[in-house]
Order: sequence, then structure tokens, then C-alpha cells
Amino acid sequence: MATDLRTVERFAVNQRITLMVNRYEIRELLPSGEGALLAFAQQKRLAFKEEVTFYTDEARTQPVFSFKARQRLDLGATYDVLDAAGQPIGWFRKDFGKSILRSSWHMGFANSPVELFGTERNKNVAIARRLWEFVPYLNDLPSPFVFHFDFTDPDGTILLSSQRKRSLRDRYEVEVPGARLDGRLAAAMAVALDALQHR
Repeated sequence: MATDLRTVERFAVNQRITLMVNRYEIRELLPSGEGALLAFAQQKRLAFKEEVTFYTDEARTQPVFSFKARQRLDLGATYDVLDAAGQPIGWFRKDFGKSILRSSWHMGFANSPVELFGTERNKNVAIARRLWEFVPYLNDLPSPFVFHFDFTDPDGTILLSSQRKRSLRDRYEVEVPGARLDGRLAAAMAVALDALQHR
């Protein structure tokens, strides 16, 4: 029986770069390593309205969820996470004021007033990353930094953590402790941390 992404506690996000699109594999993380493919995402580059669709397989035969910007080319856009029928699962948006020195995000659920706050765990790494990105020729190279994002509820409980690993291509390990967060929302946020980080 296929693993349901909605209840997975640990998964990996692996980026594949092609000419016109960014692609991401979502795979379950097992004690022995990476397991089965849980979802396959594709992001068109230079789109006027940002959207990423997640499919059951690489052939992209069956969409299962997506995230889409509410506004076009808006740095402060809110992104809605939708299921295959277009029904809302949750949302997220970048906090640009707090992200000047340390990337920060807000995330919420479709039918709940509870809001999560996510930020880079290490302030010094966050500042070093920004300095790296300001140097033109370095900005084109793969980032050498390993960094974490933690998303907490109003009580300070961590519901989602994403850690970038050392790799030639972007690779992240994501944890959803106790599966208290819908894995589709967690996967959408994890992909957005890579796909939208520089916006």
C-alpha cells in the first residue's frame, strides 16, 4: 500500500534543474535511506503568477495538490495550498520585514485561526547567506550553507522543520513531528523554501 503523504513524519525534497522548469522529488525518509516517491512537483520559471503542482509520479499523470499565488508578481503574495479538487488545505506567505536579516514565513490552515511562524534557526548563517548572495559571481554558484527552518505554533511547539543538506543540487530533509501537520502543506512549504526563497 502506498504511503500517504498527509501522515508522513519524515521526507526528503530533492531538486532537479532543467532548462525551463524546476522539478522536485518528495520521497519518504526511512532509517535505511530514501524510500518511495510520495509526490513529484514542477515549477515553471518566469511565470507571471507563481504556481507549483504536485503529481503522483514523474509522468505527471495525476495532480494531487498545488500551491498558487493569489496575486501576480507580488513580493508579499500569499500562496494558497489546494487539493486536487481545488479545495483549500492551507496557506503561507513570506514576512519581508523580518526577512531582511533572517528569512521568515507565516503559515496557516484552511479552517483554523491558528498561525505558524517559521524562521531560520541560525541567525549567523542567515546573515552569511545574504552576504554570499550579494556577490555577483558567487550568487551563480550552489550555496555552501547548511541551514534549518523551524515552524512553531503559538505555544512554541515545532510542527515542521526543514534542513538543507550539503549536496551539488538542493536537497532538504523535512520533519513533521507526530504528523500533526498535513504532509501536503508541509511539502508545499518545503518546496517553497527553495523555489521562492529569493523572491
